[in-house]
Amino acid sequence: MIVEPTVTFNLAALRHNLQQVRHFAPGCRVMAVIKADGYGHGILRVAQALQEVDAFAVARISEGVQLRKAGIDKPVVVLGGAHAREELDQAGKRALSLVVHHPGQLELLQQASDPPECWLKVDTGMNRLGFPVEAALPALQQLQSRGVMAGVMSHLANADDRDDDYTRQQASRFQSVVERYTGPASLANSAGIVAWPETHGDWVRPGIMLYGASPLQGVTAASLDLRPAMTFKAPVISIRQLAAGDPVGYGGRWRAPESMRLGVVGVGYGDGYPREVSAQAQLLIRERRVPVVGRVSMDTLTVDLRGHDQVQVGDEATLWGDGLPVEEVAQAANTISYTLFCGLKERVRRVEIDS
Repeated sequence: MIVEPTVTFNLAALRHNLQQVRHFAPGCRVMAVIKADGYGHGILRVAQALQEVDAFAVARISEGVQLRKAGIDKPVVVLGGAHAREELDQAGKRALSLVVHHPGQLELLQQASDPPECWLKVDTGMNRLGFPVEAALPALQQLQSRGVMAGVMSHLANADDRDDDYTRQQASRFQSVVERYTGPASLANSAGIVAWPETHGDWVRPGIMLYGASPLQGVTAASLDLRPAMTFKAPVISIRQLAAGDPVGYGGRWRAPESMRLGVVGVGYGDGYPREVSAQAQLLIRERRVPVVGRVSMDTLTVDLRGHDQVQVGDEATLWGDGLPVEEVAQAANTISYTLFCGLKERVRRVEIDS
């Protein structure tokens, strides 16, 4: 029995999901993306659980330094690269590989007496970071002239939609660079790994699928045999009897349609549950779906217990995870699973299991 909001991290699920990556992309090397504190799962926890990967990817130098200080000795690629001489020096000292995505970073590398290994980012249509396709080979040649070992990567913008042909266009643009270069290549994110085998290349970069969430629109994680690595629960702390017409919560926008039981769950947006959830939001209590009603508060939310007479104070409510896919909650909040994972607050109790 739990007495406060608790998130449980399943290390076995992380390893299982890694095996699914290898199932979908056989023969490819795997660069596990563990930025943003391992998508909210704990960067060190995830790195230690996924020691069978070939490399890790983080967003910032500070994240790579954190891994090295913890004794993680796998190759680490910093997706954002270095932006100052101090960061470049840190990368060299900590043996971090850098992604180079604009000319200023090329110029910065000229200052290094012993430049680190690099990946050149090519913009194939994301229009966010990276060298234009026509500038990629000259930039790679500039890196090689400095004796830098370099790979080439890009990022898929629309791969979560199997019906969107833009991914094929990006893959074609990327191939126009790769076919004229002999170094390693990486294009596929989680969605590419699952749905677009032509994007696999030498290295794949799984992110969200490692944590057990689906990377594809309209496709469940369970159908891809992905297991949730995070389960978020909170206790039922009160049950009230309402009369027909009684308002519930701030603003009183939801009113009891009849005499009924109302459950109060001890979790709210102060813990990371989204305030923005719609009337479609549900929790899981005693293996049954229970509707969320009224506005989510900082520390509590309320549920409609009509037809759920067995629910008692002290019962555990699953907010997302085992039995309740995070994608459903994200959809009810008009967001994505990434934001829910990364939005957990420090005050939520953390527990690890390995089963």
